Amino acid sequence: MRSSSSPDGSINLSQRRTFNATLLTLAIAIVVFALDQYSKSLVVKRLFFDGHCMPVCGHHDIVPGWLQIAPIPNVHGAFGMFGSNTFLLIVMACVVLVIFWMSFREAATRSRLVCVAFGMIVGGALGNIADRFHYGYVIDFVDFYRFPDIWRFTFNVADSCITVGVALLLLSSFVAPRRRA
Repeated sequence: MRSSSSPDGSINLSQRRTFNATLLTLAIAIVVFALDQYSKSLVVKRLFFDGHCMPVCGHHDIVPGWLQIAPIPNVHGAFGMFGSNTFLLIVMACVVLVIFWMSFREAATRSRLVCVAFGMIVGGALGNIADRFHYGYVIDFVDFYRFPDIWRFTFNVADSCITVGVALLLLSSFVAPRRRA
């Protein structure tokens, strides 16, 4: 706790310690980026993958009938949309990050949840941007293939963190107004 003196000279110990929103966001982003890049390097080293194998490279069942590690180069944007122009996809990712920052920077100063969410989004986006710079595509490898008619997307740690981060931002936008009321 942080103490402060009041106008009458007494010390107020009940004031909550403030947190550094930028530092928390940055720390989460670094952890997410590191986990994403580490997981992708493990997949590339342990399974046959050279980025040119189509439609698939070496697969490894984790939960037979449900989940497999299946490295696939993703030259497209989110959910296979937005074309395959690497430069355009990198610029779009940067623009989206700036828009998110402009939209949530004030909320981040008041909410650790928003900082964590934004850190997850930034770390994930930077992980995928790093792949695009390095390889020209993103390495996706997590494949839940049990229900191919409902869900047949392969993703990675960065994609997961971006999705969870956006969900947390949505959650924070519903929770914050209730607290003020």
